[in-house]
Amino acid sequence: MRLMHRIREFIKVSMPTAAGCVVLVGSGISHAAAPGITGPTFNLVAQTAYLNQPDGSSVYSWGYGCNGAPTGFAPAAITTATCPSMQIPGPTLIVTEGQAVSVTLTNNLPTPAGNTSILFPGFQVSATGGVSGLLAQEAVPGGSVTYTFTASSPGTRAYYSGTQSDLQVEMGMYGAVIVLPAHVPAACDAGVHAANRGAAATHNELDFRLAHAAYDHDKTCYDREYLFQFSEMDPNIHNTALAQVTAKAGCTAGSPGCSLEVPTEPYHPAFFMINGRSMPDDMDGNYEVEYPHQPYNGNPHVHPGEQLLLRIIGQGRWQHPFHEHANHVRILARDGNLILSQTDPESLAGPALFTTTTTPGLAMDGIFYYTGRGLNWDMYAHTPRTDRPDPDVVAANQDPPCYPDANGYNTGYDPTSGALTHQEVWSAVNYYEWCADHNKPLEVAPFGDVASGGPVTLPDPNILTNGNWFGGSPYLGPDATSRATGPNSAFQPANTQANPSNERGFAFMWHSHNEREITTNNVFPGGMMMMLLVDSREFVIDESN
Repeated sequence: MRLMHRIREFIKVSMPTAAGCVVLVGSGISHAAAPGITGPTFNLVAQTAYLNQPDGSSVYSWGYGCNGAPTGFAPAAITTATCPSMQIPGPTLIVTEGQAVSVTLTNNLPTPAGNTSILFPGFQVSATGGVSGLLAQEAVPGGSVTYTFTASSPGTRAYYSGTQSDLQVEMGMYGAVIVLPAHVPAACDAGVHAANRGAAATHNELDFRLAHAAYDHDKTCYDREYLFQFSEMDPNIHNTALAQVTAKAGCTAGSPGCSLEVPTEPYHPAFFMINGRSMPDDMDGNYEVEYPHQPYNGNPHVHPGEQLLLRIIGQGRWQHPFHEHANHVRILARDGNLILSQTDPESLAGPALFTTTTTPGLAMDGIFYYTGRGLNWDMYAHTPRTDRPDPDVVAANQDPPCYPDANGYNTGYDPTSGALTHQEVWSAVNYYEWCADHNKPLEVAPFGDVASGGPVTLPDPNILTNGNWFGGSPYLGPDATSRATGPNSAFQPANTQANPSNERGFAFMWHSHNEREITTNNVFPGGMMMMLLVDSREFVIDESN
């Protein structure tokens, strides 16, 4: 029932349009970030808990968590952060390039589970305490081991169990390490990046970035960031582990019969997760109380023109072909290694990916952005209107102008007089508008026939929509409702409800291209699916919830 309730909530805020996106009605959907705990000293514990799934299942799992209060949390703008004693994914470990990192792991798994450990691929690791294992130094039941390494280079990497990995990683023992660059290029606080943050600051929006660049390179500047870890679960394996742990309770470590014999093949996962949650739960806020062991969400939110840094990790054992609608993702690096041009070391050479396929254990960093370029209509609804006497005057219910910069976007440069200041443009509805589409109408023949004045005709809202379940406006920003119901539109006032009233935007579905992975226990929709929300600049994106 909880799944169906959440699906109904989802339908109420979105419905496809002819543009391949959905129109967003103001909703309670929360946003994402890259939250974690700060070091360089970490105290982790391996424990058991149950994971909530949107079909009502509660899945017995193992995971890493905080052994006591961490040194700190990041980003600082999130003030409600917690670190449970077991969570999936494990706590995101945030350090700075060059720091000496220490991670102490205490093994509080059930005795029959045996030893456990952590691998930190990409780093030269030393260990003290514990016992030798096949791939790493291991903590025995009730014991501890300490790993030390230098955060030698920036980037996003995975960490996961190096002990009986086919079982322990499946049970949930994995997480992420984010290494921030020691030197942020000056370009990241100038030009378009300064303008992007200035536009946000104009509307009192907090900065949720961990840094201003992903690497020590001026082509890796960004304005907003998200961490997504993709994994899957086979509940049969988890149930078998629970049954054996229960049957062997009270046994002595190392004694005959005090170990698990859980088959991990054949493999039939039923749950497909982003940051430990399945859709629609992944669109709830970070640190929500109903997910005590799944604190991280997955719901990106952006303003036009902002550079989104996507930190992506494949956890588990399957590849996941994840597709980000609205634009390709330009890959910066894999496993902390920048992809540089062979002929020009100052230039990046990563591919632009239609799907960011996550190989197990592989981490990648990429840049995504949305500007509305190519829609071929004005997504701010600046069509000439009789109720707006002067379209070149910035005033209430009047169209702001669009002054193209050298790249064609409205960022504050007036090529004719230079009289318009950046501050005035930052506060405008259409900051970063693609000026070539300014004043282009969406439709001039609204009931199915596209005339010469408009490139797109949406379906008849009297047939397609269902009361307030559809926003009724293909436009961004406040006043979108009145713009959608003007004399040149077929949209009806009853179909243009919004809460909060100043939010009106687009939503693009981001999802796995493996159809079974967008289900939860074979029920669609679910699994690896979330929404990218696009709003104009005056809507404040609050990633603290």
